[in-house]
This record gives sequence, structure tokens and C-alpha cells, in this order.
Amino acid sequence: MNSLFHHVFAVISVALGVLMAVMGSIWVLQGLGIAFLNSFMANQIQWSIYGAILVVLGIGEIYWVATRGRYFRTHRSGT
Repeated sequence: MNSLFHHVFAVISVALGVLMAVMGSIWVLQGLGIAFLNSFMANQIQWSIYGAILVVLGIGEIYWVATRGRYFRTHRSGT
């Protein structure tokens, strides 16, 4: 059961990280005035900054899950 929880958690965390990275990329494009120009965020540089931060956090989330998985595979308790 514990292993199942970690696998489900990993899938959800990776999906969240990908969603954060995609959403942050859209914010960067909007803030720079490259895409989705019919938004209130268009040509607003602060949204590019927020988006870049969100992209970094999303990639960090994916990296964290990947390294955490290696930890649990090498440090299993009770097996």
C-alpha cells in the first residue's frame, strides 16, 4: 500500500509540475506580447516574471519527484 501511495503521489506531482511549467510559459508569452494578446496580461512585463518563476517551480517539482523516487527505491524500510 505504501508503494502504491508513492506511485500515485509521484504521478500527481509530475502532472502538477508539467501544468505549472505550461501555464508559466503561457504567462511569459503573454507578458512579452508574443501570444494570446487579447488578455489583460498582454504586454505586461510583470506577468513574464511571474511566469518565469512558475516555470522554474514546475521544473523544480518534476526534478524533486524524480530524485525522491530514487531515494525511496534505494532506502526501502522493511524489505
